[in-house]
Amino acid sequence: MKTIELQLPMEFDKSFIVFNEKGKFFPVPWHYHQEYEICLVTKSTGRRMVGDHIGRFEAEDLVFMGSMLPHVWVNDPIYLKGVKNQEADAIVIHFKDDFLGVGFFDSPEMEKMKKLMEKSMRGIAFKGQTLVKVSKIMKQMLDMNGIKRLASLISIFDILSSSKEYELLASPSFSNNLNQNKDPNPLNIVLEYIMEHFDEDIPLAHAASMANMGITTFCNFFKDNFRLTFVEYLNSIRIGHACKLLSDNDYLTIAEIAYQCGFNTLANFNRQFKKFKGMTPSEFKNKSQLDQVMKNHFERINKNDQRYITNL
Repeated sequence: MKTIELQLPMEFDKSFIVFNEKGKFFPVPWHYHQEYEICLVTKSTGRRMVGDHIGRFEAEDLVFMGSMLPHVWVNDPIYLKGVKNQEADAIVIHFKDDFLGVGFFDSPEMEKMKKLMEKSMRGIAFKGQTLVKVSKIMKQMLDMNGIKRLASLISIFDILSSSKEYELLASPSFSNNLNQNKDPNPLNIVLEYIMEHFDEDIPLAHAASMANMGITTFCNFFKDNFRLTFVEYLNSIRIGHACKLLSDNDYLTIAEIAYQCGFNTLANFNRQFKKFKGMTPSEFKNKSQLDQVMKNHFERINKNDQRYITNL
């Protein structure tokens, strides 16, 4: 199945990412990234797909996934339909294998963790006291910085690598070679087409014909596989690309970005953006610009500090 490679943002003053994914549902589609991921779902229910494994998730679901392993968390319909008082919430940690320097995981102290990282290429779901202990630490990490934050991650490594309370998810034979496509799923060609043409009009009838299905059969089959309608999935891809353009481009207007992402009207773009991101495109752009200003500000402070130290 064609997957999306996400380029995850890094904070300039941190070596790894910890964030709270919160909203009516989890908007990220079937994807992979270079970073290893520890995902703790604290609210919501649904289906999670990790490699070639499909299973259920509920609140207090903890999964450790290796680099480049495709995955997606798809909420149950009660969340996708925006039912009042229903909320999806997860805490996510992303780190690269060299986030503390090349060879860090080759040290004798990290031998057990290195073996666990090899197993994580199949995805690992943790249970029991392991889940309880790691869940408590991850919830506390959201308010941590500096050495405490790093020490907490090392503590998580220690707990996970010593645990026997886990289940390997994807099959041993699973291959995440994204340049080959051996999945017989009839949605495969449709997903690849979406990735290449999301900025164009993609009629439902055309998508159904590519899968050699009638429209009703296609809609049911798509939703059974993704717990999202075809249009919801398509819009999630478009909004993801819009976020990148809003963050990276100062010369494009919001209307131009909307049309470049495949939305025919600005009103629909604004409506869909707020549905997926919980804010308007303007608010997202302002937040991105403020984050960049703050980043540049602290970079200048850091450079000045370095010059001061050098002159001592």
